[in-house]
Formats: sequence, C-alpha cells, structure tokens
Amino acid sequence: MEKNKFILDACCGGRMMWMNKNHPNTLYIDNREFEQLTRQGHMKNIIVKPDLKMDFRKLDFPNQRFKLVVCDPPHLTKLGDSGLYKKMFGRLDKEDWRDDLRKGFLEMWRVLEDYGILLIKWNDYEIKFSELKKLFPAEPLFGNRKSGSGKSNTMWFCFMKIPEDKLTIVKE
Repeated sequence: MEKNKFILDACCGGRMMWMNKNHPNTLYIDNREFEQLTRQGHMKNIIVKPDLKMDFRKLDFPNQRFKLVVCDPPHLTKLGDSGLYKKMFGRLDKEDWRDDLRKGFLEMWRVLEDYGILLIKWNDYEIKFSELKKLFPAEPLFGNRKSGSGKSNTMWFCFMKIPEDKLTIVKE
C-alpha cells in the first residue's frame, strides 16, 4: 500500500461527506459495492466503490498505520434487504449492532497512530448518542451536533489517541 495514504475512510459508502471524493492521501474502504446510475426519487448517480473491499470490523492493516481515520458507519437496523437505502448506506444487524460497532471502533483505534485523530459521524434516528457512546474505545474530546430535518440529529465525535503514559487524569 502506498505510503502517502495516511488517511483512512473506514466506511466510505458514496463518499458523500468528502469535498474531494478522491483525496490523494485517503484510502477508501467499505464492505460493499453498489452503483445506481438512473434517477430514483431525489437521488441519482449513487456509487459505492471503495479502493479496497474490506469490513471495518476486521481491518487488514498493521497497528498504528493511519494519522486520521474517519467513519460514517451504518446507523439503521430497520431497512429491507433489497431497499435502496440499505444499498447506499448499509444496515446494522438488529441483534448484533452493539458488538459490530464495538469491534469496528476498536479496529479503527488499533490502526490509528499515537496522537492520531478519529472522527465518527452518527445520526441518532434509531440509536441514540448515549447508546453509541458506550461502545467507543475512549472518551470523545468533543462533538458537534447538527439538527436535521424531522426528529433526526447528526453528530460528529472527535477523538485523539493519546498514549496512556501521556494522559493526564484529573480527579473531580
């Protein structure tokens, strides 16, 4: 793998959050591929084409490989098997979503170098932020909430992988 690929998008989907959908320093992975080039409703030209087909729960990279890891994981469990939204965004298993997300978060943490940044984007339409936070490998430094249409909200969580011997613990 090229050394200049020091950013990992661990669930790239259609790369919708990216300004440059082919950023030269980013490795885009996803466990699925999908292409929809005909207009369907308000969406058209949907392409899920990762550089590598890989599951974020089992990353085939050495420890501390990336400086920045970003992830917009699936956040819905109630999508049908053949629906467009499942194809576009993926779907969490109704029973195992906690274990799946925990494994994915731990893998992303493993491949993140010391002092590296992990950004996780989440929409709490079905699974609330408070439930998600229980699965994180560390406490987020901060988050940014953006209200969406209807009842849903999106939040970005930001982490820095600070080595344990450098952490300063403050007792309250």
